[in-house]
Amino acid sequence: MTRPLRVAVCGAGLGGLAAAAALARAGLEVAVYEQRPRLPEDETALHLAPNGSRILQRWGLGAELLALAVQPVAVEFREWSDGSLAWRQPLGRPDPGDCTAPYCTLLADELYDLLLARLPQERIRLGRRLSGFTESADGVALEFADGGGATADVLVGADGVRSLVRSRLIGTPRRVYHGATAYSGALQADDVPGLPRDRVTVWLGPEARVVGAPVSQGEQLGFVAVVPSAGRTARPLPGRGGTATLAAEFGGWAPDVKAITAAAGGVRSWTPYDHAPLKRWGSGRVTLLGDAAHPMLPYHGQGVSQCLEDAVALAHHLATARTPAQALRRYEALRLPHTARVQLGSRANAFRPAAVPDVSWAQVYDIEEHLPG
Repeated sequence: MTRPLRVAVCGAGLGGLAAAAALARAGLEVAVYEQRPRLPEDETALHLAPNGSRILQRWGLGAELLALAVQPVAVEFREWSDGSLAWRQPLGRPDPGDCTAPYCTLLADELYDLLLARLPQERIRLGRRLSGFTESADGVALEFADGGGATADVLVGADGVRSLVRSRLIGTPRRVYHGATAYSGALQADDVPGLPRDRVTVWLGPEARVVGAPVSQGEQLGFVAVVPSAGRTARPLPGRGGTATLAAEFGGWAPDVKAITAAAGGVRSWTPYDHAPLKRWGSGRVTLLGDAAHPMLPYHGQGVSQCLEDAVALAHHLATARTPAQALRRYEALRLPHTARVQLGSRANAFRPAAVPDVSWAQVYDIEEHLPG
């Protein structure tokens, strides 16, 4: 009997866990290597569009997802200064038994735990920082900073925007900064009593925007605020704090925005950036997934859903192709054009803060319809 392929996934973020869950479902042997000594914690509000939630439904996680998430009835776009309604995009909630996938908002930690529960604990190896790898005809040898090593048939770099796997494969692409600073956090929904808990609200300013999303079954409100920076230099690392700075940025905005920025605690700030779509993601027995392959600006709400699509495509091709290298090239050929379109679409919207983006084409995409039979 032929043994299952052994797949090493570098990175235990949402992309890495999605990949591991998909690969395990396909009957492959998976080990996830994470450089941090503890599993990450992240209270960022996520937008899981139907193209992403459909995948979780097919994995048998639909009921668990809906027990955690909010299903907003609409996205409302409002004027920055007085909060008046400019545009309303209904989202709709599927009826029980309907095969339509829902639009969900939830905390990153909640989705993380949902995926983590599908993996045996022994498949997650903490404190293993990858320092290098060597490919041979028989597999990939992994080297770790602590002097240890491991072997696998395939290596998947799901190690984020500063991916070591990507740098060893194709070099480090030039980062593109867009002259903006982003702030995110969560607060109690009661702190903004006039804001409905069943919809996503986007306040659009001439150069800035704020997105508020209900999470934790409507008990909390997660937000992301993007404002122009004085320059185009990135912060070296994400930071916590900055509540007073955030409140000052939005002092002249609508009352609900001022309430959000005043009540937010533990605000995280970072400088959004991306890079031009890559021409290739891998070679031989090595490939990339998620932010390591296609970092996206936060304007289309597609980051997590694209990771889930990557995971499904990767698992399908590794389970069906004749050789690992053939599987990875087929996976990349399928995903590269689509993720590039999402990447560039989100980038285009970065320069039009007051625009209402059309992302329906990405939300209705069904990855399984594009897999070979």
